Amino acid sequence: MLKKMTPSVRTRTASLSSVILLAITALVACHPNNNSTPATADTPAAKHAPLPTFKRNPETRTHVKKEPVAEYKIHTDNKLNELYFSVALYETPVTMNYLAKFDFEGLGGEDTIRLPDVGIPPHPVLQKGPEKYSCIIGLMDHTNNFRPLKKVYVTDKGSQLKITTLKHYTVTEGYRLVPQ
Repeated sequence: MLKKMTPSVRTRTASLSSVILLAITALVACHPNNNSTPATADTPAAKHAPLPTFKRNPETRTHVKKEPVAEYKIHTDNKLNELYFSVALYETPVTMNYLAKFDFEGLGGEDTIRLPDVGIPPHPVLQKGPEKYSCIIGLMDHTNNFRPLKKVYVTDKGSQLKITTLKHYTVTEGYRLVPQ
């Protein structure tokens, strides 16, 4: 003896079959095609050279140098004493981190500078900043371009020594640095 289906059972059965059909379609569509043809000389994929593999630097250094790897130092206007505005970068046990020590006429400070891993050994650089007593901390990227990271400077009144972040970078495919 056959029972008649009620409208709610029919709706649930139709919904279930729709879900099963949708799942099968998604699986078939997402399945990679192993029969794809290799890139030939006239296809767009063949015209672009493959990107180099990103090779990360080791997490830690085997030998940490005691002397600064970069230093910026100028005399101040103080005529009585031999005083300086100076910034020095020192290696730390962590490969991509450097310790920045800065000083202005006895006012001192320090900060950790984290360089982005661009696939080559890190190369931090110090350059003169726009103000009289300022210094830009940056790095040389894989194309030998200077990339500014932070600025160390003395305030207009000369009473405070400050450090501020200029730019943040993200490393993308092919070691490209992209400002955030």
